[in-house]
Amino acid sequence: MSQKPTTAIIVGAGHRSLMYAEYAKQRPDLFRIVGVADPNPVRRKMVQDQYGFSDDMCFENAEQLAARGKIADTIINGTMDEMHLETSVPLLNLGYDMLLEKPFATCEAEARALQECARKNNVKVMICHVLRYAPFYYAIKERLMSGQIGDILNIQTCEHVSYHHLSSAYIRGKWANTNRCHTPMLLAKCCHDIDIMMWMMSHTKPTQVASFGSKFQFKPENAPAEAGTICMKDCPLVDTCLYSTKRLYIDHPDRWAIYVWDALEHLENPTIEDKINLMKSESQYARCIYKCDNNIVDHQSVLVNFASGATGTHNMVGGSAQSLRHIHIVGTKGEIVGNFEESKFRVIMIDPTPGSHNEECTIEEVDLNVTGDMSGAFGSHGGGDLRLVADFVKYVRGEQPSLACTCIDDSMCGHLTVYKAEDSRLAGGVPQDIVLL
Repeated sequence: MSQKPTTAIIVGAGHRSLMYAEYAKQRPDLFRIVGVADPNPVRRKMVQDQYGFSDDMCFENAEQLAARGKIADTIINGTMDEMHLETSVPLLNLGYDMLLEKPFATCEAEARALQECARKNNVKVMICHVLRYAPFYYAIKERLMSGQIGDILNIQTCEHVSYHHLSSAYIRGKWANTNRCHTPMLLAKCCHDIDIMMWMMSHTKPTQVASFGSKFQFKPENAPAEAGTICMKDCPLVDTCLYSTKRLYIDHPDRWAIYVWDALEHLENPTIEDKINLMKSESQYARCIYKCDNNIVDHQSVLVNFASGATGTHNMVGGSAQSLRHIHIVGTKGEIVGNFEESKFRVIMIDPTPGSHNEECTIEEVDLNVTGDMSGAFGSHGGGDLRLVADFVKYVRGEQPSLACTCIDDSMCGHLTVYKAEDSRLAGGVPQDIVLL
């Protein structure tokens, strides 16, 4: 087993790739960033300065990188969703192992093509389902594996997307329109959550899915009569609208740098005046929330049938006052219910013993914040980001990875469920069969 650091080249130097690359700063003895491929010269230079590699390890795109042959151990592929197939295949064909951002493909045909490419080249492709590595979900999975609550009857998950996140990433942002991003809302935002459902239910497989959802709130007919088109330029409601760009972005100027302020990244220290000017321009983030070109849903419900006879539901609701991820798993002996944002869950066990419990059950409170597991040192997503990269390094080095490790085959269940759920939604909720190969 090699004791040298595993080397990696970043393809697509966006926020997610740079977060994963941080592991190289924490453990340079195990992981080293040795190159970058990105069309943006500012981002190439930024990565080069941070990790200290030479000019000949800077590339404009994956094709240019592939032309050099295999010059590192692994790739961190953080390109946009619709680019994953075209950027991954040439590099997998060279024998690179890969850490690939989720969703790893925008449709079933792409997913199966990538899966086949990985199998053909006998390479390791790990998908960035970081929530599996959050101590909250990891601890729940361990409880299920112990058999504590018995056989699972039903699993319920939900994600409430806060109003400012929905505005910035989706209605006004990169994932607003499937004609551009090729990724429906359920895939872009909730493939994490559906993957968590599949991971918790890994003893069985999904067989059918049905779904409903729509664009309910953010459409032109819901705009106030006096609303303008650019909030800070021509709208009299700029100081009162819940979705005013002044209130969301200028009043919170250090938030959403990876989305709203990316047009200013060429400036070393953009001023508040720079940001105000951007919000008065034709920037996509400056628009009235009701007059964007979004075509994604802002709420969707999913119902899954499993081969075991169990069922699962997931609800995505956009525009909530607070962010929330919630999970409730009911088994034949007990249940687990928890709130991801609080990193707390309860294990509730059936117990008919006379006199010892008011409701004839026992309740164990599990608070993972007590141990510091939510420390920022482990990245975002509830402490999952850098734990994922540490596991990726173990995986490619031939060491035993954790039970959260998600190779491309493991990720297919969740992705296929999402694709078929969207097919069902578009067909008015007609159930769709899920076929795993």
